[in-house]
Amino acid sequence: MRIAVISDTHNRAESVQNALAIMAERGVEYIIHCGDICDGDTVRLFPVHTHFVFGNCDYDRDDIESAVAAIGAKLHGDWGQLQLAGQSLAFVHGDDRQMLADLEQAGTFDFLFHGHTHIAKEHRTGKTRVINPGALQRVAVRTFVLIDLPSGEVESVAVE
Repeated sequence: MRIAVISDTHNRAESVQNALAIMAERGVEYIIHCGDICDGDTVRLFPVHTHFVFGNCDYDRDDIESAVAAIGAKLHGDWGQLQLAGQSLAFVHGDDRQMLADLEQAGTFDFLFHGHTHIAKEHRTGKTRVINPGALQRVAVRTFVLIDLPSGEVESVAVE
């Protein structure tokens, strides 16, 4: 099973469309968006198999919430959790440092995804792989990640 993790899209419609085209081409079954979507118009670009959480720049939460409902996707609020291919996944924006630290230290997740910093990186805390996919705005190279489950193979993908 292939999933994509993306964050900090900040209304960048063209970059989002380019990323989504790559995801479709690569057979992504689930998309996790780690917040800073910014508006309902950006949400409406995503397919039904997308899971969203709010970020600190998601000011019009009502607009985002109605757009997620309109496309039939899932909005998890401030953080989300999924069980996929025998793996426990958590995702959050990352601006709430205490929440991020609590999820990272919980010891119950195989993966923890977050954004906010616009810096792609990965590390491990205990059994939990903590991954920031990067961003589609305010970066030299726009990125998201593809992850194969259950193998855990991670690929950072650049977006034009």
